[in-house]
Amino acid sequence: MVKSHPERGELVVCTVTKAKGFGAFVDLEEYPGIRGFIHIKEVAPGWVKNIRDYVREGQRIVCKVMEIDPSKGYVDLSLKRVNEHQKREKIQQWKNEQKAHKLLEMVGERIGMSYEECMKEFGEELIEKFGNLYDAFEEAIRKRDDFKEEFKGTWIDAFIQVAEENIVIPYVEIKGYLEMSCFGPYGIKHIREALKLVEGEFDDTTVTVKYMSAPLYMVKVVSPDYKTAEKILKKQVEKAVEYIKKQGGIANFKREIK
Repeated sequence: MVKSHPERGELVVCTVTKAKGFGAFVDLEEYPGIRGFIHIKEVAPGWVKNIRDYVREGQRIVCKVMEIDPSKGYVDLSLKRVNEHQKREKIQQWKNEQKAHKLLEMVGERIGMSYEECMKEFGEELIEKFGNLYDAFEEAIRKRDDFKEEFKGTWIDAFIQVAEENIVIPYVEIKGYLEMSCFGPYGIKHIREALKLVEGEFDDTTVTVKYMSAPLYMVKVVSPDYKTAEKILKKQVEKAVEYIKKQGGIANFKREIK
């Protein structure tokens, strides 16, 4: 079910409607009809002499929800408790979601349904499952077969088609360097086996190994996000290190080489 009100601690995109005196009133873009108020003490660190030095009418900002009291008629917000990274991330997320709802309109046009009908028929279910509509479109591309298996309806093919035509899945690349030595008659064979343990494909993540110069090998991971990439890199490298050590060899991993 689509939320009608924000939650405490949530980051929200706002448009300033009035900045005067002891605070600023804003409209919450993601929650139509909901207003927010930023007390002057929550605008910026330290003493704020003139609130207009920090916010102005029509400005789009990102705030943190502090308190929700329906009797006030507005939500208490803080601007100073949002850092630049959070701001950029939230704005991008909001823009993505705006785009996703336009894409849903396109899906509706292809299957002969209005936007409202699409939301009722399958949109709200997708939001409940994935947290937002944009992630649902991305998932339709990343795991097309699983998506078609989980959801049923005449809208599926059009939804996937619109996703593939309009969304480019972002990928990140990280790398590190694995040093391995293993002596004895089967040393080279053991190193090859260890490298096989590193390489592989894991959903949308690919791990490859490139020979640099003995005993150095570059491990490269391509994945949709850094968190997944780092997790898989660590897991695969540990497999190789453990294997080589069991064979009496030595191994260590470095993120950078000089």
